[in-house]
Amino acid sequence: MRSIKAAAALAILAAVAVPSIAAAQQAPQMHAPMMQGTMLSINAEGSSEARPDMATISLGVTTEGQTAQAALSENARRMNALTQALRRAGVAERDIQTSNVSVHPQQQYRENQPPLITGYQANNTVTAQVRNVDNLGRVIDAAVNAGGNTVHGVNFSHQNPDAQMDAARRDAIAEARRRADLYAQALGMRVERIVAVNEGGAYSPPVPMPVMARAEAMDASTPISPGQVETRVNLSVTFELR
Repeated sequence: MRSIKAAAALAILAAVAVPSIAAAQQAPQMHAPMMQGTMLSINAEGSSEARPDMATISLGVTTEGQTAQAALSENARRMNALTQALRRAGVAERDIQTSNVSVHPQQQYRENQPPLITGYQANNTVTAQVRNVDNLGRVIDAAVNAGGNTVHGVNFSHQNPDAQMDAARRDAIAEARRRADLYAQALGMRVERIVAVNEGGAYSPPVPMPVMARAEAMDASTPISPGQVETRVNLSVTFELR
């Protein structure tokens, strides 16, 4: 009697197990697509040019005094006037940032004697972001008229660099595909598909422009020529040719 029950239990187990095995055999197997053609790798550069809509400029005050305190006090007075002038010219508070504060002794060097300190020089510099490049000349004039006497230069850029990057990326893809079609035609083949795309680098270097400060009153706004800012992207694209 026990052997009959054991045989029945084994039959039920087999009936349950068989469909599972069959299902496993019928399940589709996932495989990576086989490379049947010729692989072609192309490095392509794309670019886009557009007029910048933002400028970053360094402005400051350099003062001198017989003592470090005297030089700093005069510097603070003129620097406060400069930052207030920037705000009145349309530069937001969040776009003004101190980049340097320094005090140095001015020395007279003498032969066979220790240097003689003749006074002190103080410097305070702020970096200002001007989000309307058409207003940049007026901002520089306002800073200089308020007491600023150092202007270190201008860097032009874009407030939304991603839009320029995307335009350069599209240009790079188009250039890679153009060259892939050229190679395929020369080889008597065709481009079957893109296998891989790798972005090697995307950058939009700020365009520097030197600016000289003028301490005298200005009848006209300082002329500014923003030109064009170029954004570049490098891509490596692998194609399959057949």
